[in-house]
Amino acid sequence: MNLNTTQTTTGILTLLTGLTLTLTACGQSNTNTTQASAGGGLPSVETKEPNSPAYKPAFAGQTRVAGVKTAMAYEGKVLTESLKNPWGITSLPDGRLLITEREGTMRIATADGKVSAPITGVPKVNAGGQGGLLGVRVDPDFATNRMVYWVFSEARPDGNLTAVAKGKLSTDEKTIQNPAVIYRATPAYNGTLHYGGRIVFDKSGNVVISTGERSDLVTRPQAQSLNSGLGKVIRITKDGQPAPGNPFLGQQGVRPELYSYGHRNVQGLAFNPTTGDLWEDEFGPRGGDEVNRVLPGKNYGWPTITYGIEYAGPKVGEGIQQKDGLEQPVYYWDPSVSPSGMTFYTSDVMPEWKNNLFVGALSGMHIARLVIENNKVVGEERLLADQYQRFRDLTQGNDGAIYAITDQGRLYRIAKK
Repeated sequence: MNLNTTQTTTGILTLLTGLTLTLTACGQSNTNTTQASAGGGLPSVETKEPNSPAYKPAFAGQTRVAGVKTAMAYEGKVLTESLKNPWGITSLPDGRLLITEREGTMRIATADGKVSAPITGVPKVNAGGQGGLLGVRVDPDFATNRMVYWVFSEARPDGNLTAVAKGKLSTDEKTIQNPAVIYRATPAYNGTLHYGGRIVFDKSGNVVISTGERSDLVTRPQAQSLNSGLGKVIRITKDGQPAPGNPFLGQQGVRPELYSYGHRNVQGLAFNPTTGDLWEDEFGPRGGDEVNRVLPGKNYGWPTITYGIEYAGPKVGEGIQQKDGLEQPVYYWDPSVSPSGMTFYTSDVMPEWKNNLFVGALSGMHIARLVIENNKVVGEERLLADQYQRFRDLTQGNDGAIYAITDQGRLYRIAKK
């Protein structure tokens, strides 16, 4: 049985029976929405106590910003519940969706929820822990070359690592042809956590990927090492070579593929449509989940600075949140929401949402809508929070809708009603 849900202007949710689960928000005036988007109007959406009340933000609006609420009617429909641990989603030129499943399969879904048989030919993944078949994107020239790029956790003789591969989707869409690994984020490590795993293309056609620092105390310092692929944002060509213009090209003892460093476990990557800047989100430990504007060559501080604490309660390192030479997050959450896949909304279908950043939350079980002005977050809304789903990734479709996948196997379409 599927459910239908409607959210009115008073915030009352009425549960209806039906074939499809639908969430609709409607009725606030545009004036109220504009005021809220400017940082006034509604209380913060976060009502829980922080894990680290003694830690103070570096500037106003860095956390617990004012709430906003979508005025235009929208609905969130469950298109299918048949996916198995989906992790990555991206749009195809014809409007369908390419989805990865952690155990090592890809599938194509239509905008009405029909899901293909598994696509074969993907190299074996190590799906233990947080690993598996992860982020996916199609080549900007996919319409003519049919090339697909993806990230996965790969078992190597000396441990596991984050790898990037590419291959051609066959014309019958049943297999990936001539798959090849083009990059490996070394060193490998005998653990199964914090692989990063997101992938995007920049405007020059280069590949940008994220890696994690592999979680353990022994690997954390790798995030600060410029001779390691762990805890980084990496920029390479389609053939896996360091991309032209990278900030560390030609420097002795520094990996030329590095774009930024000092990251913990980057789970979301997206380009801001108004500025062209790269943005990311990453897991903090207990609290301190971050949204960052990624600038080339910059150090984002982990594990030297953080707004989070260890899972068991002690401070991380020296317990400091600010230090000269280390970048501050644009925004952070405490307690954690576990931010995952992200996308900027660029369509005119939902004018209120244009240029807003949408972030899937795992432990938070919602989609965060962040209103951004002048590279600062000025408003936050939580969408589909009543669904109790771990939102793993999302993408904007060709039709101006947002498509989101959850760990529980659902595919949602979120769009104007």
